[in-house]
Amino acid sequence: MISLLNGRLIEKNPTELLIDCSGVGYEVKISLNTFSQIPEGEAIRIYTKLIVREDAHILYGFYTKEEREMFNHLISVSGIGPNTAMIMLSSLKTDEIAQAIQTEDVRTIQGIKGIGAKTAQRVIIDLKGKVLKFSSSSENVFSQNNTNRFDALNALVSLGFDKKSTEKVLDKIDTGNQTVEVLIKEALRLL
Repeated sequence: MISLLNGRLIEKNPTELLIDCSGVGYEVKISLNTFSQIPEGEAIRIYTKLIVREDAHILYGFYTKEEREMFNHLISVSGIGPNTAMIMLSSLKTDEIAQAIQTEDVRTIQGIKGIGAKTAQRVIIDLKGKVLKFSSSSENVFSQNNTNRFDALNALVSLGFDKKSTEKVLDKIDTGNQTVEVLIKEALRLL
């Protein structure tokens, strides 16, 4: 298994990274929270989880070990695959998911795109005792650039949302001074 990449950041998008490790380029799927934590620059260290399917080998990346551990917990729940787990980690921070599970807050978990009432209840039942150690993390600082709306749209489309409906939602919420992270989180709540 590939559990850590240490190399040079080649490309950074809201849903994926391209990392050069000794001449081999790895495409790594990431959550929005990981995207917002990765500093600008070339050197990068990212924790990973390799998911092997019949038709693909997909590498998922996380800025912290805690986020990777939460991902592993989430995909262990029946009905939650890697893509749904990444949407959950993009919608809420690790400690927010843990808090929702511990307080049995079905509404918060169900508010995530792709999670119904039964799945939210299953997450709570399966993970209630397993997520006690996750603690609050500090707020992420993210610099704004002129392509925030474009990056948010691309991220949401790559997560499987319809481009036209995503553009309509972004039209409603985009004030021109929001970060990519804020745009995506707000759009995820409305989609």
